[in-house]
Amino acid sequence: MLYANADQWVLGYLGRALSLEMTAVQQYATHAKLVSAWGLAEDASKLHEESLEEMGHVERVISRMLALGVAPNASMLRPVKVGNNLRDLLLAGGELEKDLIELYSQAVHHCAKNADHDNRTFFEGLLKEEQEHDVALTAWIKRLETAERSHASRATF
Repeated sequence: MLYANADQWVLGYLGRALSLEMTAVQQYATHAKLVSAWGLAEDASKLHEESLEEMGHVERVISRMLALGVAPNASMLRPVKVGNNLRDLLLAGGELEKDLIELYSQAVHHCAKNADHDNRTFFEGLLKEEQEHDVALTAWIKRLETAERSHASRATF
């Protein structure tokens, strides 16, 4: 099924991307259920939406792999990281986003160096979306920390 001219590095990036994106899907879906059980419905909804966005990335990576003639195989899923509060869960999500950003940055660089415009464009799109996710998660964490500090300062009076 593999095309003779398929860049092995690109296929490697796609394989790692599939594993990381599927890890993100299962982690965000798990976090959504956990947060829902804590009674944080709005936060659970946001995490569920995040899992759906990551599933969209999974579908795009699978389509790209098939177009390049390779069967998808996400064989390196990471275990889901859980925590004792929403902030811990968001930090775990942030770690995954940073790993995806690093992976996609490397893939973009490789494709640019090898004049592979189509795959560079593909990876750039995913990179941009993961960077946006990272910014949103960072802002969410900061809002939580600000709220916690505000609550703690009110409690001391």
